[in-house]
Amino acid sequence: MTLIAVPISVDDPAAAHARATRAAEHGADLVEYRIDTFTDPAAVQRLVAGSPLPCIVTARAAWEGGHCDLDETDRISLLEHAGLADVAPAYLDLELAAYQTSANIRQKIGLVVDHPGQPRADVSTGLILSTHDFETFPADLDRRVLAMADAPACRVIKAAWRARSLRDNIDAFELIQRRLKPTVALCMGEAGLPSRVLAKKFGAHLTFAALDADAASAPGQPTLDELKNLYRWDALNADTRVYGVIGWPVGHSVSPAFHNAGFTATGFNGVYLPMPIAPEYEHFKATLIRWLDHTPLHFSGASVTIPHKQNLLRFVEEQGGEIEPLAQTIGAANTLSLRPDGSLYAGNTDYAAILGATRDKLGDDLTGKKVAVLGAGGAARAAVAGFANAGCRVIVFNRSIGKAQQLKEEFKLFAAHPLSELKPYSADVIINCTSLGMHPHTDATPCAFPDTLGTHRPLVFDTVYNPLETRLLREAKAAGCGTVNGLEMFIRQGAAQYALWTRHTPPLEVFRNVLTDRLSPSR
Repeated sequence: MTLIAVPISVDDPAAAHARATRAAEHGADLVEYRIDTFTDPAAVQRLVAGSPLPCIVTARAAWEGGHCDLDETDRISLLEHAGLADVAPAYLDLELAAYQTSANIRQKIGLVVDHPGQPRADVSTGLILSTHDFETFPADLDRRVLAMADAPACRVIKAAWRARSLRDNIDAFELIQRRLKPTVALCMGEAGLPSRVLAKKFGAHLTFAALDADAASAPGQPTLDELKNLYRWDALNADTRVYGVIGWPVGHSVSPAFHNAGFTATGFNGVYLPMPIAPEYEHFKATLIRWLDHTPLHFSGASVTIPHKQNLLRFVEEQGGEIEPLAQTIGAANTLSLRPDGSLYAGNTDYAAILGATRDKLGDDLTGKKVAVLGAGGAARAAVAGFANAGCRVIVFNRSIGKAQQLKEEFKLFAAHPLSELKPYSADVIINCTSLGMHPHTDATPCAFPDTLGTHRPLVFDTVYNPLETRLLREAKAAGCGTVNGLEMFIRQGAAQYALWTRHTPPLEVFRNVLTDRLSPSR
């Protein structure tokens, strides 16, 4: 069983106990009292005695990322007093480097923690020996881990370091899987989130989650609510399949909430994580190979966004996988799937989402419809390819006429013009594939509507989904046009990915509710 520990920085015991009570109410198994600056031994004993949850007591030295500036004699004495209390903590946490400093420190700590040579029968406190590197992966990590494993008084090994990339998470999983002793292996920073969420999948002794977003004790630490609810902690097990959204950046993506809610609704044993990968192809390739090769991870697919949609095509082609023909034509894919036989598949669900939402408004047959596509990036390419394949007359409008002209020639389109020449009444469908109007620049719009459009009312489609109603859509609606917001496209493309990965019918209303909640202005 992997425990969830909530770190609490202690200044006032009553406030610390109140936070521990909240942690218990929200599903934490234990708390870590960080007494770095709370250094009265008697007060620490009372803190432990009154704790509503089992606790770890840590006085992290300043030289290893903490805030305790006591000299070592006083710091070790503080931990001794905690361990000698009538109600003892579940664990004391001490840095390996401090433990190795002298036989005297090892003796003092050995007297207050449980171990095979402990002469006192009433000692139950376990010792967590820990090592931290807030800069990078420590070159001597293996030596440190073996030293902790060899220490008779050490009950739990804890190693934490700043992740250089997503690949470091695999090192953490492999460390846990060695089973030298109960182990905590965590990667700090945004790229280290998988090590924290998937600790349960790999059988780590515990993971840490902050009670509030501003109370994290290490970079990249999720909140308790995120761990339990967003990332489906209670449902995770060794067989959980892992998915994610690959991009740079991806920290604010709503896709984890979207897909994890879907997994919950259909009972699918999966979890979906943000996967930040630096823009260069070499990073993309190295990360995916490492994740796919680590069989116990069960990495099974990903949504792929900017700037990696072209990288996905290249990668799957190099690996001998299958590429959806229209994705190849578009020159970009947004979906990676690992098939049961181990082969890879790359597809593009954007164009089908765009066509599906349009057909819902205009009917299945779009042949001959005049479509104005605004923009010349990845979303525009998907729209152009989809509408052209459906027999539409496609015109590309872009601020850079050169890029618009390239699209026209590549896809043999009807025409290409500067964005400034767009006349809203001249098309049957206007689809905005630029970022104009996206939060926080919500006053921007790619197209100004005249006061009257006469009898012609184009369908106006905005691929921007944050905000739900852009200025473009508001003004189009005021002019009497039908509209489609980016939410519809997001739901449809995500639902297609979900169906591909899970073989379940996508829970569309669940998806809609999650996105509406996440993107509502009050959030």
